[in-house]
Amino acid sequence: MSLTHEELKEGVVGGAVGVRCRTVLQPLGGPGDKVFPPTYGVDNNAETKYATEKRRVPRADGSEDTVVPAVVLDSVASQANRLELALLDAIRRGDLAAPVTSVDFAQSGLAGLDRISDYEAPHRIFDALLRDSYDGEHLFRNGAVGRAITEARPRDAAALYYHSPHTLVFGGWDSTGPRGGLGAKYERAITSEIVALDIEVGKRTASRIDPAGIEKSAAVLYEGPRGGAAWVLDKSEAVLDSKGNPKLLGAKDSAKDSSKDGGRGNGEPGRPSQANLGNVRPSIDPKNGGITARQIVGTTVLSFIQLRRLRFPTRADSTAFDGQRAEAEVAARTALAALGLTAAALAFEEGFDLRSRCVLVAEGPVMFELVKRDGTVVPFDLSSADALKLAEESADRAAAAGLPWREGELLLRPAGRLVQLIKRSQDIAESAEADGDR
Repeated sequence: MSLTHEELKEGVVGGAVGVRCRTVLQPLGGPGDKVFPPTYGVDNNAETKYATEKRRVPRADGSEDTVVPAVVLDSVASQANRLELALLDAIRRGDLAAPVTSVDFAQSGLAGLDRISDYEAPHRIFDALLRDSYDGEHLFRNGAVGRAITEARPRDAAALYYHSPHTLVFGGWDSTGPRGGLGAKYERAITSEIVALDIEVGKRTASRIDPAGIEKSAAVLYEGPRGGAAWVLDKSEAVLDSKGNPKLLGAKDSAKDSSKDGGRGNGEPGRPSQANLGNVRPSIDPKNGGITARQIVGTTVLSFIQLRRLRFPTRADSTAFDGQRAEAEVAARTALAALGLTAAALAFEEGFDLRSRCVLVAEGPVMFELVKRDGTVVPFDLSSADALKLAEESADRAAAAGLPWREGELLLRPAGRLVQLIKRSQDIAESAEADGDR
């Protein structure tokens, strides 16, 4: 049975602590198949590149808990991104009516950039990309919308609710605005994470057989001129490094010509392997070799307690309520709860394709639980269609009570200096890729 608006409202008012969804997952390849967690920058002496840790988990028979090695397969921040993108996709499709604020790069001449919305930006509506863009003739923070979200506070959140309700659900800190570190902070109301329990870390193997049979000692490769061939065999055709020497393919600018040794050595500049040619010697990587797990669990929690901390003493236009504030606050909190549940329902129905070699599938139907104050639970299912209806009804009721969401998408124009900064960064990245530094 799905959750009704009245049941959600009753829980938000105070009948429940929140909603949780605990989903047991397994690799698409089946139980025991290897999956690959996200990697992180670590010291050379680290055992793995993964976020491993110890976790205490209850035994199935109810006996004493046990401590097992675990690894994060998808962090809270990464899950938030996936849930927000699910909302954005629904908005773009016309399935959900919720406000969006975007920086429009379509006319900027930047390759690969169209629009970046507050659902995609790291700091949501408070992100520096929006700050450094124009709302009409004014920088965003100096315009009407920017001033409104700057002045909003958790105890007076109507303006932020109007312009960016998902920021109230997923949390935000206005650290890039006029107040700097003193800007308003909004705690996350929803958190989600996927963790593998009782794991064994594996090893990753790599090798390549070149069908053309190119040997590493066949020749020394030099970097070709920009806009021409990526590599050349003739020194006279090569670009020169800062010392005036022909530059070996894959060498740093200060590298010297090492043609005398034929480019020998593992990964040494000038070898055919720098151009992805020739054989690659079989190797073993113990730090990024994937994991197998006894169990994989996704846990999502929506806190009604946090939503009840949000206050709406006025409407978005700062006008006071005439004796209807309590009704409006309940309606707005219920709409936020529905938005969070909709994000989860949409994302979970899309599936759990986290990254290459880490595709998961639920072992059964994804179920939610309404957690009462005494710890008892009321289970319910929530399809994306039912969730979208719940969000629409909840938002409509909040609007009728005096707290609507802004309609449509607000498009901002990036400042010239922001466009220049991105363009320079793209040029550096392109140059680094051409030099073999990426």
